[in-house]
Amino acid sequence: MTQSEFDVIVVGGGIAGVSIASELSADRSVCLVEMESSLAFHTTGRSAATFLETYGGPNIRALTTGSREFLTRPPAEFEQILMTPRPLLQFAKQGRESVIEELHADVLPLVPDAELVDEARMMELFPLLRPGFSNVGMYEPGAMELDVLAIHGGYVRTARQNGAEIHKSARVERIERGDDDRWSVTTSDGEARRAPLVVNAAGAWADVIARTAGVREIGLRPLLRTIFMVSSPGGATTKDLPILGDIDQAFYVKPEGEQFLCSPADETPSDPKDAKPDSLEISRAIDEVNDATTIGVKGVSTSWGGLRSFVPDRNFVVGEDPEAPGFFWFAGQGGYGIQTAPATARLGAALARGEQAPKDLVDRGLDPAALVPHRPGMLVDAGH
Repeated sequence: MTQSEFDVIVVGGGIAGVSIASELSADRSVCLVEMESSLAFHTTGRSAATFLETYGGPNIRALTTGSREFLTRPPAEFEQILMTPRPLLQFAKQGRESVIEELHADVLPLVPDAELVDEARMMELFPLLRPGFSNVGMYEPGAMELDVLAIHGGYVRTARQNGAEIHKSARVERIERGDDDRWSVTTSDGEARRAPLVVNAAGAWADVIARTAGVREIGLRPLLRTIFMVSSPGGATTKDLPILGDIDQAFYVKPEGEQFLCSPADETPSDPKDAKPDSLEISRAIDEVNDATTIGVKGVSTSWGGLRSFVPDRNFVVGEDPEAPGFFWFAGQGGYGIQTAPATARLGAALARGEQAPKDLVDRGLDPAALVPHRPGMLVDAGH
């Protein structure tokens, strides 16, 4: 067994791991270890990622809006356009109008172009919506579609150009903190790497990594999200329609060429694993889609599943563990990790360096205290 020394060891090769590795590699020696034979194998690589500024609670919206500039004008290492327009139309079922009206009022300070729309306007925006199904919706014209692989790949290139080492097929087997206050991370490739700072960016496996290190868990809950594809009755003529979603998260549909990408927006508790789609949730979502629209789903062409991991209060967990110096949490990013990656990586890197949270994010309403590990109320379900 060989042993190498670094300033930082990052565990996890999804969007969380590569983004913070990229940021920290600007002035630190960084090593990233990933248990799979390829990066972004789990949640990141299966994401139907969009950029929705009205999505999530106030801290999530602060991180999302704080990421738009980077995603619109990325550094040269990202090599291509990262976002393309894909507006969002959320609707409320009969009797649920107040929910969407309250959300609209809540998001307006950060998303001023979000607008309430009536049934006639909704039918104009999404002609396949079934008449009489909804009286009010919220339209987000600035929503975007994200190129997940381009974003992830840009962070990998940046990290490598900065000298970071990235090791795949390197499952963490042991993490120990020595008398010299350095952590030793032993992996399945036979290496023992040491650093004063370990960043736990292991997604659904973050609590597993904590247990391995003898660190108290954060109560992370991996939740299964199912995706499936169906044919569009209009073929390519529907490719420019907005995303359509139910405000109560019963389903959403997103145009993909001559098909629709659909999801039951399910959140079924799961162990951390290679996720598979839930056939019962697919059946439920098909009924929901056919009730709300005239898409007329008859069959599914393909389906897959991914895990979205949250702590109960639905805020991220970013910061050094107060009980384990040098063990840094970068986890619990749920379904928001890609759209918030630029701002969250800046935040995480600043805190890891012992700096204050970036002022522009705080000015957007970010409360860094709401993200620290083992914070009061973290294990209470906030429901957003």
